[in-house]
Amino acid sequence: MPILTRAFYERDTELVARDLLGKVLVRIEGGVERAGRIVEVEAYLGSHDKAAHSSRGMTDRTRVMFGPPGHAYVYVIYGIHHCMNVVTEPEGHGSAVLIRALEPLSGIDGRTSGPGLLCKAMGIDRRLDAHDLLSDDFFITSDPLPAKRVRVVKRPRIGVDYAGRWAKRLLRFYIADNPNVSRK
Repeated sequence: MPILTRAFYERDTELVARDLLGKVLVRIEGGVERAGRIVEVEAYLGSHDKAAHSSRGMTDRTRVMFGPPGHAYVYVIYGIHHCMNVVTEPEGHGSAVLIRALEPLSGIDGRTSGPGLLCKAMGIDRRLDAHDLLSDDFFITSDPLPAKRVRVVKRPRIGVDYAGRWAKRLLRFYIADNPNVSRK
């Protein structure tokens, strides 16, 4: 399974988001491999995107969002749930793709339909913030099975009503009819 290259991530965030659908997120810890097919994502387009954490500039929390691309941005919401993003675009841009849902493939116990649930099931927490996704223990790869045609659905992102017009942008992408998508 070839690990996705840095060049894959160093592109337009919306393109990366769509192209992540069907790819496989892999986490290896203590000799145990957990893997899930990415079936739902949200794109956050940089400091001009009022829904993006980077919209308030670079902080200790958001520093990883500003690059380099191909690193994990992991943060905590509501004081209890971890969320994992993939940093995109050239350094300094502040863009990322939130991984919202996985289809479990191997080694996963628990639900993966939602960013907090998938992080819990995959053992992803703040220790993996800024982790290079080109490593051999936490990475994204192409699915080893032949790609099948899927229909991609575009919807507004979830939980960003505070972002004004940015809340209505169709920046959430998911594989149609996949039972692991967090919300239809």
